[in-house]
Amino acid sequence: MDRPHRVPLARQAIALLRELRTVTGQGEFLFPAVNSVRRPMSENTMNAALRRLGYTKEQVSVHGFRTMASTLLNEMRRWSADAIERQLAHQEEDAVRRAYMHAAEFWGERVEMMQAWADYIEETRSAEMAVPIRSVSR
Repeated sequence: MDRPHRVPLARQAIALLRELRTVTGQGEFLFPAVNSVRRPMSENTMNAALRRLGYTKEQVSVHGFRTMASTLLNEMRRWSADAIERQLAHQEEDAVRRAYMHAAEFWGERVEMMQAWADYIEETRSAEMAVPIRSVSR
């Protein structure tokens, strides 16, 4: 993406990122590339991790998490489609609408939406599947 994208963080995300910082140090990236701390981790690296966890390409991909979020947030019917699309950093396809909407961030709605999303994930995850960050070996 060639443009800035601000992302509101839920309480749970902030807590996880603080914990992750203790593992990854004070570098520029929380998720650095395997061979260089000067670059972010690639989508391919994350997909490879999903394969090592036993998931096939047909079952899940990193991009699939975005698809799932879009679907479930839309199905909640609590958030405007514009706010969801902005959260996912999608560009408006209609050129005229894009020209008028380019600066719209729907920030307040997105803050509420991301907290609701984190609460939803927290409620639906099973304790047996949760893996503490520190227990993962490199």
